[in-house]
Amino acid sequence: MTRILPGIFAMATIVVASNILVQFLFGQWLTWGAFTYPLAFLVTDIMNRVYGARDARKVVFAGFLVGVACSMVGTQISGEFGPLVTWRIAMGSGLAFLTAQLLDVAIFDRLRGGTWWRAPLVSTLIGSAVDTALFFTIAFSATLAFLEPANDVNWAGEVLPLLGLGPVVPLWVSLAIADWGVKLALALIALVPFRIIVRRLGAELA
Repeated sequence: MTRILPGIFAMATIVVASNILVQFLFGQWLTWGAFTYPLAFLVTDIMNRVYGARDARKVVFAGFLVGVACSMVGTQISGEFGPLVTWRIAMGSGLAFLTAQLLDVAIFDRLRGGTWWRAPLVSTLIGSAVDTALFFTIAFSATLAFLEPANDVNWAGEVLPLLGLGPVVPLWVSLAIADWGVKLALALIALVPFRIIVRRLGAELA
């Protein structure tokens, strides 16, 4: 357990930071949390490569528990427009995180014998897509309004051009696509620190 404590600490830090930064906008379609949360996949993949799938899952579950704690605190704090974290956002965040991260672990483990970059890239791309789809659908789709009838998310259903340019879609779809775009870009960039950190940890464990 001790050997994965740095991974648990890193995951917890990312989850806490993302829960805070998601409240601040970056431009029209993103929040600052969109730039920190994808690093969770980097931590999971490093743990998976160095210590294996079993320990990677322990790090994921630790991050999930921290995320649940943050969400519970957020639901009890009122902001200008109500609770900082609604129950739908809490449900979407927790389910998306756990599903996507465990999927990432499984895919990475399946591909670990191939070229060094294939496992982290493919697992992160698929995990990110699932994460984005689950979170934004659960948190903002009008079809799931029954999950929290008292929470008005009509603003997210406002029909606007996709990312301000494309066909007309609900606002939350544009937010989801912008979020996924950041995750894709960071999945490519993260290959560099992944390679460096794995090599360093591998040398230390040798």
